[in-house]
Parts: sequence; structure tokens; C-alpha cells
Amino acid sequence: MKEVKEKKKPILFYYIVALAVIFIFNAIARPYYDSQSVKQVDYGTFMNMTEDEQIADVQIEENQILFKDKDGKEYRTGVVNDPQLTERLHKAKVSFNEVIKEKDSPFTDFLIAWILPILIFFGIGHYFNRRLMNRGGGNSLMFGAKNQVKVYVPSANGIHFDDVAGEDEAKENLSEIVDFLHHPDKYAKIGAKMPKGVLLVGPPGTGKTMLAKAVAGEAGVPFFPIAGSEFVEMFVGMGASKVRDLFQQAKQKAPCIIFIDEIDAIGQKRTGNAMSNSEREQTLNQLLTEMDGFNADDNVVILAATNRPESLDPALLRPGRFDRRVPVELPDLAGREAILQAHAKKVVLGDDVDFHTIARMAAGASGAELANIVNEAALRAVRDHRDAVSQADLEESIEVVIAGYQKKNAILSDDEKRTVAYHEIGHALVAALQTHSAPVQKITIIPRTSGALGYTMQVDQQDKYILSREELENKIATLTGGRAAEEVVFHQITTGASNDIEQATKLARAMITRYGMTDEFDMVAMETVTNKYLGGDTSLACAPETQKYIDAKVVSVVKEQHAKAKKILEDHRPALDALAQYLYEKETITGKEFMDILGKYKV
Repeated sequence: MKEVKEKKKPILFYYIVALAVIFIFNAIARPYYDSQSVKQVDYGTFMNMTEDEQIADVQIEENQILFKDKDGKEYRTGVVNDPQLTERLHKAKVSFNEVIKEKDSPFTDFLIAWILPILIFFGIGHYFNRRLMNRGGGNSLMFGAKNQVKVYVPSANGIHFDDVAGEDEAKENLSEIVDFLHHPDKYAKIGAKMPKGVLLVGPPGTGKTMLAKAVAGEAGVPFFPIAGSEFVEMFVGMGASKVRDLFQQAKQKAPCIIFIDEIDAIGQKRTGNAMSNSEREQTLNQLLTEMDGFNADDNVVILAATNRPESLDPALLRPGRFDRRVPVELPDLAGREAILQAHAKKVVLGDDVDFHTIARMAAGASGAELANIVNEAALRAVRDHRDAVSQADLEESIEVVIAGYQKKNAILSDDEKRTVAYHEIGHALVAALQTHSAPVQKITIIPRTSGALGYTMQVDQQDKYILSREELENKIATLTGGRAAEEVVFHQITTGASNDIEQATKLARAMITRYGMTDEFDMVAMETVTNKYLGGDTSLACAPETQKYIDAKVVSVVKEQHAKAKKILEDHRPALDALAQYLYEKETITGKEFMDILGKYKV
């Protein structure tokens, strides 16, 4: 039996409840309180208190006698025909109130008891309502006013496809949308229908939002951008109202483009869990309804972006909704070079700048990271009081992105510096003496703000999309090369290999559980990957006994490659010592210097 979840009340409900409370207070509670504040006693008690001189002052009215005792407590009694009352009160030294307080007029009483509390309550409600409207995008929580979404109209200075570099496949896919908005009759004539929704999928920083703006700029139509989180409100129904208003405005501005960024904020899979977000689910249901409610003749195209496609509700991805998926992946070598050139158009460059080399060094970088690399290089040139950005600035900015800034105040002892030099040369030498390893580009033992005391940079000649078992094993051996050098030279180990150990373990586990590179498991997946574009979290899908065997196998693979790295360094100890001494003296050496020294030993 499915549990029926209680729906949250709209804000207007709470206003009505507050008015009811005010009504009950004035109708019942206030008269009762007024009556209880003055204690009613009989006339005999009044006389006894008078004779005992307990009364401080008295006020005689037409139908009642009000008096206070010497402690300030108020009493009330009825009026009796007693000619000697005044005389007895004088003898008891009771003071008489000269001014008799008149009862408030009915209008004044109504104003204070009803109008003033209502005005105060509505004033407070209006204040918080305005604050929520300003924070939530202009949706009135009480009266449901329309949500005014920002709309960008086409302009000559807008973003076009020429401004987007490194995503040629995505632009080619989206150019069809532009053509449809320009020539809808061409598609209608043959009976073709454009997809209602296009989903841009890719890692953060790859240019999904920029591509959506470029589509609108190329088509020359209005552009409605909104983030998925803007639909999620505190009160149930407000998100759905925003969706209705958005689509209504879009139809009025058609042809146009709606762009929903981070759609996973409202488009996550629905569940029967009692803890699920009913506001988000109502917003998603309204979005699905609106997408079903218009057709190709409306000339409204919906673009959405996400880096978590696996979390989206299947109803959102079915044909007739977001039925076209456009991958916006990390750029390849040519794409990175094009992106660097695009971002460097407004930067003064030196004659020695080689974007091809920089693009090779920045393997795996997104478009946003490449833009940051160019900007960091420009900032470095300004700090050094130079008029142009040099190749060295760009290379240093890549290192800043990888390992952080150089630590100016980090001073290593002589022994620590020598240990780090051998550690880094251990990595480089193992890499250079194996096949299928990326060439060494740079080695440094200058500490960085990321915590690294040094690092070895390897740069592939071209992007690689598949790796063999031998290549993965060589990578693990290279990662263990630093620790192996410490063991060979100093016969002790340090904490400097912590990140190497982490990366080697991760690679070895992937070989066994995901890549099927062991005879024991063959082509059986022991691990699943989630959040492909957000770090690739993994979870094991096997029995606990199998997990123990996997752990043992991971240890075996890493130990085997560690032993191989140690043997390589022992067999080439003279080259190891010479290179480590050179790095110790220079602190930073290039790949060319490294290979020149290594060549002297006829390796």
C-alpha cells in the first residue's frame, strides 16, 4: 500500500490561520483576560478590608466599586446603598481617585484590537515576501505573481559559433537547430520534426552554456536562460508556477530558445521514498506537462545542460522530450590549441609563444581551465612588469593549475632537498627506461602550494584514448619509481610517496575490476562507475569474499611493478646519481636536459 504524503500548505494558508488566531483572541481570550486581571469580591470582603485598613485607594462608579490594596492588587465589588461608606473609607485613610477613567470608544477598541494587529502581521509578511521574491527570481509567494525570467535578445555583439572553439562536433549537431529556427517551412514540407529538447552533456567547464548562447546568437532569436535551482522554492507549487510562466513567456516571444542549466536540480529520478522532495517532483511534473503541451509549430526549442545525465528521470529523456543528447566532451589536442588561441586574442603575446606545445602540456584540461591558464600567464607577465606574455608564462601557469603556486617561504633542509631530488629522478628515470611512456617534459623540486615538494611532468606527443595492459603497468611502475629511488639510495622510505601510492592503487584496481585485465575475472565487471563527469565515483558489485580477493590482487599488481621499478634504478645507479645531483643543484630541469645527461650513460 502506497503511503499518501501530506502536501505542504501554500503561504496564503498561513495568512488565513493568523487571521483566525487574531479573531479567536479578540472574541474569547481578550475579554476573559480583561475580566481575570481584576479580582471580583463581595461587599462584605470589601468592608472587612476597609476596617483592617488594607485598602490603598478606591474608585466609586455608578455600577461598581474598584479598589486596590496596599500591595497594588486590583479588586472589584458591587454597589450597595450604604450612606456611611464614605465616612468609613475616610477613617481607614483610603484615598479617592478624582478622575474616573472613561471607557474607550468602540471604534478605538476595534482599531487597537483588530486593525493594528492585522496591519502589523501583513507588514511583516510583506517584508519577508519581498525578500524571498528578490532571492528567488521575482515569484510572489502569496499571490503567485508571474516569474519574470531574464531574456536576452539577439545583438551584433552576441556570441556566435565562431566564438566557440574546440567543440566542432557539438556545433555541427546544434547547427541543425539553428537551421530549423531560420527555415521551419523546409522541415515542415518534408514532414520532419525537430526534437523539442536537446540535452548538452559533459564535464564542468566544457562550454555547454556558451554553446547554448551561440545557438541563440546564430539563430537571431530571444534566449531565456535559467538555472535548474531557480525552480526549487520553499513552498510547494511555486516551482511549478515558475515553469508555467517560463513557457508562457517563451510562447509569446517565439521563435526562441529556453536554456535550463544544471537541469539535474529538478530532473532527478523520482522515487517512492517518503523523504523525497515533493516540491522538486511537482516542478518536474510541470516541466514534462509543458513539454508535451507545445509542438514544432510553436518554434520554441529547449536546451538543457547537465554533468549528471545518469541521475535524470527516464520520463525526461524519452522521445518527444529531451530525445537528442549532444556530448560536450573535454577538447582534444587540436581543440585545446584552438581554445588557447581564442582566449589569447585579447592578450599581448611574445614571439616565442607556441600554442601547440602548451596544448600538449595541458592534456585533460577543459575550456574553462584553458581560459584560466591564459589569464594566469597574463597576470604573471604583469607581476614581472613585462609588456607581453611569453612561453615561460604559459608553461608556468599550467604548473600553477596542476600543482599550485611556488611556495616562496618553504625552505627544505639539505637532506630533504636531496631526498626529493632522488624521488623525482626516480619517477623520470623509470618512465624514460620503459616503452610506451610519455616523454619527460620538466622536473622540479621547488615546493608548491598544493603540498607537493616537487613533481615530474610527462607530456604525450598526442592524445591517447585507449591504453594497453603494458602501458597501464608501466604507469604504475613510474608512480612507484619515487619510493623505489628512496629505498635504493637511502635504504629508508618517507611520506613523500602518498599521492603516488593513491594513484597506483587506483590504476591497479581499475585494471582488475573494470578493464578485465586479469585471468581470474576475465571480462566480468566487478565495479560500476557513477558520476562519469564528476570524478567517476565507483562502487564494487561483487560478494565480500570476491572483494577480499580483489584487494589481494591489487596488492600483487602494485608490488610487482614496484619491484620492477626498483630493479631498473639499481641497474642504472650511476645515471640516477648523476641526474639527482644535477637536479639538486639546478632545482628545475627540462626534459631535454634530462635526456642529454641520460644519453651520456648510453642508456
